[in-house]
Amino acid sequence: MSKKTGASGDSIDDIGYAAALEELENILGELEESDVDVDVLAERVARASELIRVCRERIGNAKMQIEKVVAGLED
Repeated sequence: MSKKTGASGDSIDDIGYAAALEELENILGELEESDVDVDVLAERVARASELIRVCRERIGNAKMQIEKVVAGLED
């Protein structure tokens, strides 16, 4: 399976949360323009969907790590 890359050249699975969020903000700015080409629109929405998945995973992983740390403090 090939890894998809974004404008920065980062693989979707290797991109960090902050970079994914920044790219999402850039995509949102592009989509808010009234003259977005339909083909570009479809590409950008697909990329945004991938970035949202990555952000959710990063948040979920951080939550689990925090819970482990807190549980360790309670022992």
